This record gives sequence, C-alpha cells and structure tokens, in this order.
Amino acid sequence: MPRCSWATTEPNITYHDQEWGVPVHNDRKLFEFLILEGAQAGLSWTTILNKRENYRKAFDGFRAEKIARYGARDVKRLLGDTGIVRNRLKIAATIQNAKAFLMVRKEFGSFEAYLWCFVGGKPKQNRWRKMSQVPACTPESDAMSRDLVQRGFKFVGSTICYALMQATGMVNDHLMTCARHVELGGPRRRN
Repeated sequence: MPRCSWATTEPNITYHDQEWGVPVHNDRKLFEFLILEGAQAGLSWTTILNKRENYRKAFDGFRAEKIARYGARDVKRLLGDTGIVRNRLKIAATIQNAKAFLMVRKEFGSFEAYLWCFVGGKPKQNRWRKMSQVPACTPESDAMSRDLVQRGFKFVGSTICYALMQATGMVNDHLMTCARHVELGGPRRRN
C-alpha cells in the first residue's frame, strides 16, 4: 500500500494505517491526543507512540475528572515513572489541561464540539503531493492555540495544535499518493 513517507517502520505504519487522520469525536480520545501531542514537544512522535500504553496506565486512562484532582503525591509518582516522559512541566500541564478540559466541556457541552468548531465541524481535505508542502501550522491552528491558551491550557502552541488536528482527522494531510487520502474523504488524484 502506498503510504505517507514518514510511515516506514513500526509503530508508525500501524498508526498511519489505522489512526492518523481518522476523525475523532470522542472527548476522552481527543483529550488523550491533546496530552500526547504536548508530551511530544521536542521529541519524536515514535517515542510517544512507544510510550502510549504507559501513558494510558499512568494517567488513569486519560480520565480528565481524575487527573484534574492529582496532587503532589501523583506528581511524584509520575516523575518516577520511566514509562512516560518525566518532565515536570509536561506533567503539570497535563493536570492543568484536565481542569481546563472540564471547564470547556461544561461550557460547550463537549470538548469535541469546541475543538471541531475550528474547522467548521468537518475535516478539511488537503491536496498535498509532497511532505515539504504540509504546513507546521495554519490560521486554524493559530486560532485554536490562542483560544486554548486563553482558557488556561498549556503546551498548546500552534504547531502542537496542528499536529492534533492532523492526528484526529480535523484535516486530511495524507499525501495524494497515499491510499489513506481517498479512504478518508480526500478527492481522487487526477492524472
């Protein structure tokens, strides 16, 4: 199967073929991706994929209600957990983001309704032919980042927000040569 050029080894191949770019509308899954994208800052996505199951265990299945109540004992436990990225700022951001997530969900009815409003409620279908065309951020990710920061979220710069949008199918950034492009609603390639 022709794939995007970054998906050459595991776990990237499976992630590319089964998850990346698939629209996500589940609040807990969206929260998980928000936290994982922030954890990835300065690291490779492969590193985070390899630690994903450990993150799920360490952070109570990404249940924001529980994470929002974490205290000093939980922070100490997480700083000692070799299965995750042991960065004090990223751990503190996860706890803060859980609190902000709950506030957004209360205001909008769901985190999904809030996040998807930045793309008008449906995936944006891009038509990239090479990876060098894929942007690191867009006006939509800039707007998402600004609004998340205003709401108290941490580790949500525009590049992180765009990666979140790609991962959760808000944008289809599979290359036109990739089989997943059309599978996820992209227009067929014209010869």
